[in-house]
Amino acid sequence: MAEIRSTLDMVMERAARMTAESGEALDPEEQQKQGMRKAAGFMRGDDDDLLQSFTGVKPDEQVAIRQGMAKTLLRNIVLPRDEESGEVNRAIQGLLQLGQGGSDLMSVFSDMKSILDRYGEHKKQLREQLENAFAQQMQQMEQSVAKKTGVKVNIDPSRHPKFQEEWLKYKSELDDQYGRALDQHKELVSQRLSY
Repeated sequence: MAEIRSTLDMVMERAARMTAESGEALDPEEQQKQGMRKAAGFMRGDDDDLLQSFTGVKPDEQVAIRQGMAKTLLRNIVLPRDEESGEVNRAIQGLLQLGQGGSDLMSVFSDMKSILDRYGEHKKQLREQLENAFAQQMQQMEQSVAKKTGVKVNIDPSRHPKFQEEWLKYKSELDDQYGRALDQHKELVSQRLSY
């Protein structure tokens, strides 16, 4: 039994030495998480050069780190909730760094920006059209209430529950349509950045 234990000890010591000699290599999943953290730091503005993260990193370890970075950056390209698209621009800037400014990526990003711009315009137009349609209905309601009560009322169409219901329906359809187009372009970027 003592002989078996000493052999096991020798094997464990040798494994420890081999690990120490080769350096602390992270598994691909941990490398991907490291890339995600670095990309998140880039998005926060902690770092402006993603490629600088690869200094001193072995080329075979860079693949998983790049994949993690790309995943995080692609997740930040979403349909804007408001007019501000700073995060989207920052994510595109990071992806361009990862792709090292490839012209094929530039055309995909140009299409993405066009999709996002059209989404914003289309959303604004739909809301205005819906508000105008409801404004006419609200005017009729205001006149009816004024006749009945003798008090002039002012009803904001955008606060009416029916307006909110209709707006959510239209916006959901719009989000689905433009979201699918954006996802297709994000998939193209992912394919072109596959390492």
